[in-house]
Amino acid sequence: MDQGTHPTPAAGTESYYVVPDGVDILGRYDEEFAKILTKDALKFVADLQREFRSDIKYALERRKEAKKRYNEGALPGFDPATSHIREEEWVCAPVPPAAADRKVEITGPVDRKMVINALNSGAKVFMADFEDALSPSWENLMSGQVNLKDALDGTISFHDKVRNRVYKLNQQTAKLFVRPRGWHLPEAHILIDGEPAAGCLVDFGFYFYHNHSAFRRTQGAGFGPFFYLPKMEHSREAKIWNSVFEKAENVAGIERGSIRATVLIETLPAVFQMNEILYELKEHSVGLNCGRWDYIFSYVKTFQAHPDRLLPDRVQVGMTQHFMKSYSDLLIRTCHRRGVHAMGGMAAQIPIKDDPVANEAALELVRKDKLREVKAGHDGTWAAHPGLIPACMEVFNNIMSNAPNQIEAVKREDAANITEQDLLQIPVGVRTEEGLRLNTRVGIQYLAAWLSGSGCVPLYNLMEDAATAEISRVQNWQWLKYEVELNGDGHGEKVKKELFDRVVEEEMGRIEKEVGTEKFEKGKYKEACKIFARQCTSPTLDDFLTLEAYNYIVLHHPKVKALN
Repeated sequence: MDQGTHPTPAAGTESYYVVPDGVDILGRYDEEFAKILTKDALKFVADLQREFRSDIKYALERRKEAKKRYNEGALPGFDPATSHIREEEWVCAPVPPAAADRKVEITGPVDRKMVINALNSGAKVFMADFEDALSPSWENLMSGQVNLKDALDGTISFHDKVRNRVYKLNQQTAKLFVRPRGWHLPEAHILIDGEPAAGCLVDFGFYFYHNHSAFRRTQGAGFGPFFYLPKMEHSREAKIWNSVFEKAENVAGIERGSIRATVLIETLPAVFQMNEILYELKEHSVGLNCGRWDYIFSYVKTFQAHPDRLLPDRVQVGMTQHFMKSYSDLLIRTCHRRGVHAMGGMAAQIPIKDDPVANEAALELVRKDKLREVKAGHDGTWAAHPGLIPACMEVFNNIMSNAPNQIEAVKREDAANITEQDLLQIPVGVRTEEGLRLNTRVGIQYLAAWLSGSGCVPLYNLMEDAATAEISRVQNWQWLKYEVELNGDGHGEKVKKELFDRVVEEEMGRIEKEVGTEKFEKGKYKEACKIFARQCTSPTLDDFLTLEAYNYIVLHHPKVKALN
């Protein structure tokens, strides 16, 4: 590289990012992005990458080894080598006052209007998402960093030209938690020593570097920043995050234990590692969360080679299924024993404006689900839409009254006896052609939106993110692989390639009818259909749909020579 500059063209003029040695930026140049991609911030991210890349690669290799064991017939379970961590009495660091009350958290992508609306929503927390609710294009990721920086600086506003309305922050806002991408996702627009940076370190690194001071001053009361950590499978991955946090605290000159994170328990192997995960993050933990959609996806993926563990239609796999209830109960017991929050799952419903009866029925489902959570001992819950927040808050306040959480009040000693068998119990229910069709229809539409830049998609009165597309894909794949019988339809048809091809063709016709021919032709439905169908019929199951799909949204801008 030439004197630490990396030029990329912008609007006919010579503009470029100034980069440290060994760093190469292949994304579009933008003046706003350049405020994030400063030389010092890039050096911070590059230092994280260099220090932790071998640990990350090792953790991902160990994931592959575990997958091989499961595919050869082994079952996940509690690790005898770490029984002392599970059995001994210890607690995590005290919860910071700024993170004590998390009764309702809203989640969503980091686009500008969403950030303002979510912070103004009346929720206790906004989880700003660089992961499953975001299509990780260069534009989305860098704009998201700009938006979060402006939000914490207090300067963020958005002019909606269609509605001729200006959005600004209220005096009182939700606390900001940020979810970076998982360990497995690369950032192909930033190369460090010739290889793509780890997406999670890019998301964490730029956000932390630019915002730790403002967050601690305006939101954290001397603590923070606060994070959510996704897709973890083993405590060794929590240990890496703990080391990342310690390094970041040292670089920023802030107290050890300032950064706090909630880990999503959204993979089946991780449910057997909850104590160990909290132990590794002891100084930096603010609990665990039931990431239930991804957890179901992980159940299918973990047991991809186990034809005796086929799931029923995914709509039948709710929190009352024994393996799901056991997971939630054990998570509450574990968190409260260790002195941290046990967060509940997502209410994905969105208001149905043109049908008050259907809307009230949907709200009643939400209330019922949240009542189950708060009575079980959860300290808070997730909502996908601001319209759900009052209903969720009311349910939690009615049971908890003025208490910020239930960490001390509900210990769930009864859940101490939950076994491996409880956590692995095969769910009950039937498989239907409508289940196959819904998976196909939702999977294709979600992926079409994702390829077009949207990772948070309203479909059939639910707000869907990548987890729904993943469940749909892996369930279709498993049903096809084992040619399962659709035992809920009464005619016993088996899921073979011919049936799947017909379903795909007919559901594409239905999608076109629903969205209209113009939108269908302009959208990326055909590309999405090819990717989705290929993944469902592949001889081997891809670990993540988004890994292949990511290649379709990477956009490298040509380099030009910097002027001396």
